[in-house]
Amino acid sequence: MTRAFAAELAAHGIRVNSVSPGTTETPMLQAEFAAAPDPDRERAENEAAIPLGRFGQPDDIAAAVAYLLSDDAAYVTGANLVVDGGRTSCFTAGTLGG
Repeated sequence: MTRAFAAELAAHGIRVNSVSPGTTETPMLQAEFAAAPDPDRERAENEAAIPLGRFGQPDDIAAAVAYLLSDDAAYVTGANLVVDGGRTSCFTAGTLGG
């Protein structure tokens, strides 16, 4: 959808991009862990699935959005910026990929 909108709107000077955040440290995530039978274990298992070894922070996602809104991204359109600590690009079927 991002690429389709970007292609359609580029002639009007409108850039269209998207951000795909990974697991992000928010009150909702904290509540989810708190409700688990073993909150510390649940948290550790989820963090272990992220190559960078930590959950994203709201500022991590905000920085990606700020970049796409900035003049530094003036020639970027139709892109999806994945901000997930490497989870989707580094892991394949639970193993570290290349």
